[in-house]
Amino acid sequence: MYLTVMLDEILTAEERAVVARARVFAEEHVAPQAAQWEWDRRYPLETIKAACATGLNTIELGRALGGQGLSFSCKLRAYEEIAKADFAFAFALINHHNACARFARDGQPGQVERLLPRMIAGDLIGCAGLSEPGVGSDFAALETKAERVEGGWKLNGAKAWITNAAVAGLSVVYAQTDKAQGWRGIACFAVEAERPGFHREPPFALHGGHAIGVGGFRLVDYVAPDEAVLQPPGQAFKSALAGINGARAYVAAMCCGMLQASLETAVRYTQQRRTFGQPVLAHQGVRWKLVDAAADLEAARLLAYRAARLIDEGGDAVLPAAYAKKFATERTLARIADCIQAMGANGLRADHPLARHLACAKIAAYTDGSIEMMNERIGVALPQVFGTAK
Repeated sequence: MYLTVMLDEILTAEERAVVARARVFAEEHVAPQAAQWEWDRRYPLETIKAACATGLNTIELGRALGGQGLSFSCKLRAYEEIAKADFAFAFALINHHNACARFARDGQPGQVERLLPRMIAGDLIGCAGLSEPGVGSDFAALETKAERVEGGWKLNGAKAWITNAAVAGLSVVYAQTDKAQGWRGIACFAVEAERPGFHREPPFALHGGHAIGVGGFRLVDYVAPDEAVLQPPGQAFKSALAGINGARAYVAAMCCGMLQASLETAVRYTQQRRTFGQPVLAHQGVRWKLVDAAADLEAARLLAYRAARLIDEGGDAVLPAAYAKKFATERTLARIADCIQAMGANGLRADHPLARHLACAKIAAYTDGSIEMMNERIGVALPQVFGTAK
């Protein structure tokens, strides 16, 4: 594809090698197993560990800490390739990657030295403990409480809709230290599942994306020592928001991966299947639908890659990331459905990945800010972007 070549040309040779490694890993280890993970309702821990062994969880992690120290754009492209095989696996792995990088960046040296090597090896899976049973996009409304005690903080509350919660051993947990302070009272802690007070909930049975390992946990008088404070009150909320633009950009790129895989499947099928004496693809009604899908794929990639470059350059990516996620999730959901329609009932068969991609496109429409939240984010900016024209 022209656009993937365009972005890859900006990457270094080392980064292009990482993207190629991700593509091969997905083809050899993810694609052959993805459907079975879904049927078995199983989290693919052994394949997550195998991906860690190839360094796919250390792309952005600093070299001094055992990572590769590469760009955000490199990570985005690598996970776009993995998502072609399975969005659920890619999303689980990238959340572990993010937990590794955040813990390494913000953790205290002693704790990082003790736990990070296990995370890099995939022996300790990480997750972000942000969403709660009654709190999703309204991050400032967190109910999990952190109370100051001697030598640390006592945490009480519940988290839900957490990627990797099914197996995670370390969670980057956000909790409210002072409700009266609103977002300024939120702090961030490294919570270890092996410590007393951590109670894991059964994973959610998620249609189409069970490999994400989504679920929750409860903290009951869990004591996080002072060394476990990753971000103090006043900084944690801003830090979390700073990472959301990256998440929206890579979710958009992962949607592009799913849409490309769906298009490739549909085009191959409609070239080979014949009706009324000609290939299905020769029928204008089918062909034009796939043309629309291809055009939307190119547009979604442009938006996602623009946001990625802005993030690497330290630019303002708030709106570009919101545009990318809104457009990519909306159009991927619609266009994968068109790819299925082009294949007729065969598009729903389990030996094709399209139905699984369709379910995961719907999951992507909620993760890291729903489509409605993207509309609100863009809508708030309308007067500044368009209201000053004369």
